[in-house]
Amino acid sequence: MRRKSKTEQKPLPLTWQSLLKSFLKRSEQRAYTNQIIRSSSSVGANYRASRRAKSNADIINKLKIVEEELDESLFFLELLVAFIELFRDEIATLYKEGETLLKIIVASIISSRK
Repeated sequence: MRRKSKTEQKPLPLTWQSLLKSFLKRSEQRAYTNQIIRSSSSVGANYRASRRAKSNADIINKLKIVEEELDESLFFLELLVAFIELFRDEIATLYKEGETLLKIIVASIISSRK
């Protein structure tokens, strides 16, 4: 399977940015939204770093960070739903995308260990 080039990949924070911008109005929404932006940005940065890893152990280490940060992003999306019922469907779409990416990352970690 061919890996996508960096120009073909759309980083997670960019795909989520337009919806997250609308959540910055109230303070509790802003706190969770800012955390999602930080953790999802870390997903993109560490995934990129894994593509430049110098060893298999380094790849696994970077992908484990991606896994943790992606899981954290999903956790804060769950919290955001509690405050923003109006956007439940949109958040559910982001959550589903994040879960799919998480499964891919975990599968990559497992295959890298073999």
